[in-house]
Amino acid sequence: MTGTVDLAAVDRAAVDLAAVDLPAMDVAGRLARLRPLVEGAGADSLLVTALANIRYLTGFTGSAALLLVSADATLLVTDGRYRTQAAEQLAAAGLDRAVGLVVGGAAAQRDAVVGAAAVAGGTVGLEADDVSWGSQRRWAEVLAAHELVATAGVVEALRLVKDEGEVARMARAAAIADAALGQVVEMLGRGRTEVEVGLALDTAMRRLGSEDRAFETIVASGPNAAKPHARPTDRSMAVGDPVVIDFGATFDGYRSDMTRTFCVGGVPGPEMAPVFEVVAEAQAAGVAAVAAGVVSGDIDKVCRDRIARSGFAHAFEHGTGHGVGLDIHEAPAVAQGSTAILTPGVVVTVEPGIYLAGVGGVRIEDTVVVTDHGCRPLTGFTKDIAA
Repeated sequence: MTGTVDLAAVDRAAVDLAAVDLPAMDVAGRLARLRPLVEGAGADSLLVTALANIRYLTGFTGSAALLLVSADATLLVTDGRYRTQAAEQLAAAGLDRAVGLVVGGAAAQRDAVVGAAAVAGGTVGLEADDVSWGSQRRWAEVLAAHELVATAGVVEALRLVKDEGEVARMARAAAIADAALGQVVEMLGRGRTEVEVGLALDTAMRRLGSEDRAFETIVASGPNAAKPHARPTDRSMAVGDPVVIDFGATFDGYRSDMTRTFCVGGVPGPEMAPVFEVVAEAQAAGVAAVAAGVVSGDIDKVCRDRIARSGFAHAFEHGTGHGVGLDIHEAPAVAQGSTAILTPGVVVTVEPGIYLAGVGGVRIEDTVVVTDHGCRPLTGFTKDIAA
């Protein structure tokens, strides 16, 4: 790479961060903060089915579980694969005495939920964004003695603001991703394919401590860079190609998200040169606009207006960003019409882009955490385009 990034320093930063103990997360305190929200949703109890929400509330990381939360009790049910794991993770979260645990087959889990719901009261909330039509029909039969109400964003309202421990885990995931890109970026422009670069990046993240990719890694070169969510192909990269790399790491369940766009050889052609410049300016303006009290849709407007003034309004067809945490896409949306008001601890991406079909595209993205005085980037890799 011919740019200014110090790759050794990037690696050292990841190693240094990995050596630092992370602040604890207050998992045990989340249920108490949830209960008033359940009541406010018009339910005596809430049946939590989204696995990310169950993890957030209990620390349980298995692939199958249900959680019933009422005013006076909490019940976690899962199957025999997770008998030991569930008990250990509840204890680690300080919830082994506060959360009842039932382990068994589907019938035992169902009966436990029905029994707990009967004690809680007549109205059970379902997570409308997670429960399918078929599941709702089945729960209506199982809980025939109860009124089922649709709820939306109840647990997510708590997840919106990250505590110190959550932000620290996201920062570590971002540092892993920064270091991995530093190890891989020199592959660009050496006749390597998109698939080869993507595989090398995913492998580097795992070696540096990532549990998994935060999402499917995007490596898109030349005209493929005009596809915002392109999948890596066998296309070899050539001098002058834009190369969009959008990827993230995962640490202790929390994700990072970053996009950098490079130009092989460092000198974009006449069609792409202004695109690189405009996107860089729009992204910097968007990050500068992130602050407590700002409406998330206004950040999108800052980026969109800068791009529109340059005549590329038609080529920016996605939202400017989104929340990140246990899921790669969380509230709040940073898009046209979004009305969420940012508060300290909210984590969002800022990722404007311009895409010219048949030519190429540019997207630059950082993940930032809102602070009392603006925002702090969690992603830190150079934005130098030369590769």
